[in-house]
Amino acid sequence: MTVSSAPSFAVKLATSPEELEAAQRLRYDVFVKELGGGGHLVDHDRKLERDRFDPYFDHLIVTDTARDALAGVYRMMRRDQAEAAGGFYSAAEYDLGPLMRSGRKVLELGRSCLHKDYRGGMALFHLWNGLAAYIAEHEIEILFGVASFHGTDIARLAAPLSLLHHRHLAPPALRVRAQPDAFQRMDLIADAALDKRAAMLQIPALIKAYLRLGGFVGEGAFIDHAFNTTDVCLVLDTGKMNERRARLYQGEAR
Repeated sequence: MTVSSAPSFAVKLATSPEELEAAQRLRYDVFVKELGGGGHLVDHDRKLERDRFDPYFDHLIVTDTARDALAGVYRMMRRDQAEAAGGFYSAAEYDLGPLMRSGRKVLELGRSCLHKDYRGGMALFHLWNGLAAYIAEHEIEILFGVASFHGTDIARLAAPLSLLHHRHLAPPALRVRAQPDAFQRMDLIADAALDKRAAMLQIPALIKAYLRLGGFVGEGAFIDHAFNTTDVCLVLDTGKMNERRARLYQGEAR
């Protein structure tokens, strides 16, 4: 499918098994077929990327109504939902103690992706508009979640990981840390030796978007061999966003 005319987007939370399966099918196309990921609950016969946490998340979906096509998805979990699930998804990779002890309202984000035909267009703005509305409704103060570099070759990722460590490390009060059994140092190249422009070009668009909003990363990376990714944990204090960043977050800046 090629999007040749201007689409009209609708944003909502998935409310039916069919809508959740559509989100899982798009995730399969992106995370499994495109990026080579996997997992023991991935359904290759039905082409669904899923895990045990899916029933506890809210799933934000963006649809091109003119074509009745799913353009993008995001999943979101509040603290009360995590308690029902037995913990946050990210807790398997990161010690979330600093966030949990903060006493602030937190929201875990994950599995963000766009159909390949909608990348670089307005679908992402609509997805983030929906997320901004959800955050306002639930009075969320801290956003967090793992975001990924494709592949597990740390030597190839040394420059962008080092840049994140030297320039965008979370303050101590919010500094989550990769679990000890899988901790991967990110300070692999000295700050003075970095080609910062080249390193920034290697950072995925989603991570750069959070950095522009004032986001940080936790300490250490996590190598996820099942998903063929190297993960960092993003943390964003919504109260720290300045006016320009808030406009960008709400999709008003171009």
